[in-house]
Amino acid sequence: MRFAIATLGCKVNQYDSASLEARLLARGMERREFDEAADVYVLNTCTVTNRADAESLRLARRAKRLNPAARVVMTGCLAQASPSRLAGAAEVDAIVGLGRPEDLERAIALGAGERVMVSNLRKERAEIDLGAVTLAGHTRAFLKLQEGCDQFCTFCIVPFSRGTSRSSEPRRVIEALDEAHRRGFKEVTLSGVHLGGYGKDLSPQVELADLLEMIAERAQVGRIRISSLDPEELSDRIIDILASNAQFCPHLHLPLQSGDDATLSRMRRRYVREYFRDRVERVREAMPSAAIGTDLIVGFPGESAAQFESYFEFVAALPLAYFHVFPYSVRDGTTAAKMPGKVQPLAIKRRAEQMRRLGDLKREEFARRAIGSRLQVLFEERARNGALHGYSRNYVRVAVDGPDEFINQEVEVEVLSADAAQVAGQVVWPAAPSRVAAISS
Repeated sequence: MRFAIATLGCKVNQYDSASLEARLLARGMERREFDEAADVYVLNTCTVTNRADAESLRLARRAKRLNPAARVVMTGCLAQASPSRLAGAAEVDAIVGLGRPEDLERAIALGAGERVMVSNLRKERAEIDLGAVTLAGHTRAFLKLQEGCDQFCTFCIVPFSRGTSRSSEPRRVIEALDEAHRRGFKEVTLSGVHLGGYGKDLSPQVELADLLEMIAERAQVGRIRISSLDPEELSDRIIDILASNAQFCPHLHLPLQSGDDATLSRMRRRYVREYFRDRVERVREAMPSAAIGTDLIVGFPGESAAQFESYFEFVAALPLAYFHVFPYSVRDGTTAAKMPGKVQPLAIKRRAEQMRRLGDLKREEFARRAIGSRLQVLFEERARNGALHGYSRNYVRVAVDGPDEFINQEVEVEVLSADAAQVAGQVVWPAAPSRVAAISS
């Protein structure tokens, strides 16, 4: 039986799709691309905006056109949050919510089960499908150790689509990391929907800092990266643990969302911008070479032109390595969808473009700082121009000339030049003939 999976949304969804694909391959099913003929099409949906909902239904119709006899199975956040809406769509054959991996597998492989299989994840504790997976094209592994969220930011539907926060026990996390090491992974990213909420649901409770200390003591993986932490959850203790253990990569992603305190309050975020600045400065003090990234929303309801300018200047003054810019888009069912003071779409577009130009400058500036230094680089692939590409511990993309044996190996590289957000250099350890790689645009 042939299956194809389309994944919309975040890396957590990509993780879930990779886990599902491994299950289906283990059953003897054959994977196909989503634009190829298949017997069953799986849509791992996103519901972060109304546009994301529409895209999921568009892909379902496309699948039916590719093979009218095929089954279309919807899962992911839209299936979890709005099963009744999907139940009225003739092109959808089965709707399986989150936290039901066995039901999802049977619906895909056997066509078994009810048409709608969705649990209330705010009342039920669904176990996390824990296991290191590789996202397409990567040699790095991802490990989801936390699921759900209890924050209820006004712009976000995730607490309803992903359910209440729940965590994998430390013992299971260490076992999964050891398994990733046995499988040959040199780097694992610890991920979750709300990673800072890790352990609060366990009995006895465990803090994320406790888990990181256990990992530093017991795990064998050489490079461990943390996916994302809200600013108020980045404690001094966590910073000190990361800074004092070489196993942890000097790279943190701290979602700011807005650089205006009034907007942060309307978003129901739990910090003010000066606290965010303090966290960034504390990280740079403990780890001077650290890459610090963030997420930014522009055009949130009530954001005036003057507030945006202050927000822009605040971000411009921060030593950030990169950021992702999201133009605000309405998500039905959230508090923000009902707020007054909607910003005009053209103004949102202009603000997003202005912030993205700043982001490009930040990326280039961070890359240039690496010139003349030596970086520990884990190489992932050979690019079309013949160079090996990989990432340093502090998340700089690096290109060198070298043999295929360096792929999935950590190699020391002297950085000689930078072009945009990428650097090029030569391998200094292990010894190998090399030359500066041309950097592809």
